[in-house]
Amino acid sequence: MMILDTCAILWLAHDQSKISNETLALIDASPVVWVSAISGFEIGLKYRAGKLKLSMPPGEWLTGVVENHHLSILELDLEICVKATELPPIHKDPCDRFLIATALLRGIPIVTTDVRFPEYGVQVFH
Repeated sequence: MMILDTCAILWLAHDQSKISNETLALIDASPVVWVSAISGFEIGLKYRAGKLKLSMPPGEWLTGVVENHHLSILELDLEICVKATELPPIHKDPCDRFLIATALLRGIPIVTTDVRFPEYGVQVFH
């Protein structure tokens, strides 16, 4: 199992060359690849701000990516939300803090290139 950082979702959908061949093989072999619900929020924000171009509205786009790549949605719950507030202030991005909290609480590695994630003790695939 693993969880995709928002950038990894975008790469999986648009430019898989940004994900290492080893990690792509792990994604393909994994029985479950998670996408956090917070990534929908982050993608929607980037789209509305004009920082992300998509072929359709974010909700439709993300639903298509989830279906096409057989991903599973990992909802935010109270435990994850509280844990995100308790993390040391290494990372300021609230969306990433939700992902880190999720990974820590669920024991799931994250596919990301963010160099700060491992500082929280999260296993990372690039």
